[in-house]
Amino acid sequence: MALKDYSDSDDAQADGQRVFNEFDCPDCNANNPYDDGFVDGDEIRCYYCGAEYKVRVVDGKLRLKMI
Repeated sequence: MALKDYSDSDDAQADGQRVFNEFDCPDCNANNPYDDGFVDGDEIRCYYCGAEYKVRVVDGKLRLKMI
């Protein structure tokens, strides 16, 4: 599956990486808040449909690849 491009307004940084606190699932469009946040290289799961994604951050934008 191709990478999906998602923007997030959170500007927090962790070890020089951009931290995201939520994402909209590319599969079911549900909004998924993450209290602890996630960064490039993390694996995340949609709370609604259960789809799993590998997080990529390219040029400051969130991209999700289904795993």
